[in-house]
Amino acid sequence: MSLRLKDIKIVCSREELYQIPDGKTLINTINAHSYNTAQKDEAFAEALCKGDYLIPDGASIVKACRWINAQSQPRERIAGWDLFIFEMQALNCKTTKSKVMFFGSSEKVLSMIRERATHDYPNLEVITYSPPYKQEFSDEDNQAMIKAINDADPNLLWIGMTAPKQEKWAYEHWYELDIHCHCGTIGAVFDFYAGTVKRAPLWWQKHSLEWLYRLLMEPRRMWRRYIIGNAKFLYYIYKEKNGILTPCFSLNSYA
Repeated sequence: MSLRLKDIKIVCSREELYQIPDGKTLINTINAHSYNTAQKDEAFAEALCKGDYLIPDGASIVKACRWINAQSQPRERIAGWDLFIFEMQALNCKTTKSKVMFFGSSEKVLSMIRERATHDYPNLEVITYSPPYKQEFSDEDNQAMIKAINDADPNLLWIGMTAPKQEKWAYEHWYELDIHCHCGTIGAVFDFYAGTVKRAPLWWQKHSLEWLYRLLMEPRRMWRRYIIGNAKFLYYIYKEKNGILTPCFSLNSYA
């Protein structure tokens, strides 16, 4: 079963971020790459469809929603970075000290995140955890990871293990996580914030060319995602507009 952009509920503007209620909430992002992946990965499609909120992390998603007359009509791109800054600033402004957990990536990246966050968000206690670097986690790995999150009891949880791994893991173990906070699956933001990967300058971002900047910076790693991937995205969207894609089996349903 395919994920259909036409039917899923997507956050339409940054203002809507203020309307997300407190409490245990799973926030995912969608861009052309994750849309393509969800056409072939049913577990990933389900994780995206059944999350609480879905952020349009790509100008291609915004434009495609207009072209196919989708249920949701996002007015702007909301990058994973935008969600990250919004949530971190909101938590840092609280009168009591709060805990934010970065779950994913390497110890090197996490140490750089801890160092930067100490200066940027002095009212936040930063907790980090680096999962085992492997294709699939064992039951023992999963239980250790769940325990680490539950023991930390964070006020904000970030999961950064790249898509679709991070979304599938969070969704699969959602009811085992004894947390009461927002949880965002934000992948590359860990590297952006640590400074190990440079984000595109503002001009490229404003002109919807961040993907091209990343391609130019890392052509050997990114050419398949952006050259082949962009063509596949157009193909899938064409199929969806013409009613060829099978509807997604379940939809997210937030207010």
